[in-house]
Amino acid sequence: MGTHVIKMPDIGEGIAEVELSQWHVKVGDLVVEDQVLADVMTDKAMVDIPSPVHGKVIALGGQPGEVMAVGSVLISIEVEGAGNLKESAAPAPAKEALVAPKVETVVESKPAPAASRPAAVCQGPMVAREADERPLASPAVRKHALDLGIQLRLVRGSGPAGRVLHEDLEAYLAQGQSNASAPVAAAYAQRNDEEQIQVIGMRRKIAQRMQDATQRAAHFSYVEEIDVTAIEELRAHLNEKHGASRGKLTLLPFLVRALVVALRDFPQMNARYDDEAQVITRLGAVHVGVATQSDVGLMVPVVRHAEARSLWDSATEISRLANAARNGKASRDELSGSTITLTSLGALGGIVSTPVLNLPEVAIVGVNKIVERPMVVKGQVVIRKMMNLSSSFDHRVVDGMDAALFIQAIRGLIEQPATLFVE
Repeated sequence: MGTHVIKMPDIGEGIAEVELSQWHVKVGDLVVEDQVLADVMTDKAMVDIPSPVHGKVIALGGQPGEVMAVGSVLISIEVEGAGNLKESAAPAPAKEALVAPKVETVVESKPAPAASRPAAVCQGPMVAREADERPLASPAVRKHALDLGIQLRLVRGSGPAGRVLHEDLEAYLAQGQSNASAPVAAAYAQRNDEEQIQVIGMRRKIAQRMQDATQRAAHFSYVEEIDVTAIEELRAHLNEKHGASRGKLTLLPFLVRALVVALRDFPQMNARYDDEAQVITRLGAVHVGVATQSDVGLMVPVVRHAEARSLWDSATEISRLANAARNGKASRDELSGSTITLTSLGALGGIVSTPVLNLPEVAIVGVNKIVERPMVVKGQVVIRKMMNLSSSFDHRVVDGMDAALFIQAIRGLIEQPATLFVE
């Protein structure tokens, strides 16, 4: 028997160190070639580290949250033959992915070794947990369970460390389980549990970027009410006529188009500010970042050259990028390079929000939810579909008057949607 040592690989871009985000194995586990061993976090994305060999894990080189130098020992695996103890170079990662950081709770839940862990479809969807035990699950899964009326503690998780996934909820429902299967008294049981969540990996990067943005930029927000009745009628008409052949349109591609047109008169909004060099770079290309919520937190995939895209082209790209981000498949290039950001909470958009700038950009446009309200139009009270735009700007670069005029220009384009396409 020999030892195969895997070192922290050089992921490129001149990176000298990376953060160990999550282990997918533990000492004693049997692993196979190409099995993901760990996730490491660069400045831009999470990267999988696969095993190049079959063997048994005998040592781990670090703890989640630890920053490790490129070339340091990541993991040691006992293998048949001589191993590579003296030649301990690691292969480049097979792929990159955005993966949820490990969550530590007071209830220990460890995955079985990869070689012996059964597939999710072989597990029963229901599991008995203590009333005070908090199962591992992302915020999106927790909300989904709440919407379905499912108690998460009754659902067996098939993800890493027993994490409950969306498909586990579907499997639970398919088995005919419901709230009725749980003791009523459990809903009123006294709880004294605590949960500690380590801020590492993608969550740490998000926290750092948000803190950096609020400390460095001089944020100010501007809110404007917009009548979206006409554009919603146009969207419904286009979907009815072309939806089957071209795909359904949401409001987002119309807003992207409005940004593109408005920026022709307000190029100072489509800019990046290097505050260290004291240089503002205005760009002709409009690369729109579309803030997207995923299981690991907020991602901002980028619709490149939005100025050259049609409605359906923008819609297709927005959908593709959003799915890639949510499924952990977005590349580093797809998550960088935006010049202005569009953020929306969809149906949960609320009335007003104060979005945080995506530095080094100087503007972010936030979309709130659409509601029907009585409005006075030409002296008559009528029901209209109304929506607020809650946007933020970097006051070091953007004057308040310019910001207001920019949002007013977007308002005019949305309320008179034909002007979106008049050159």
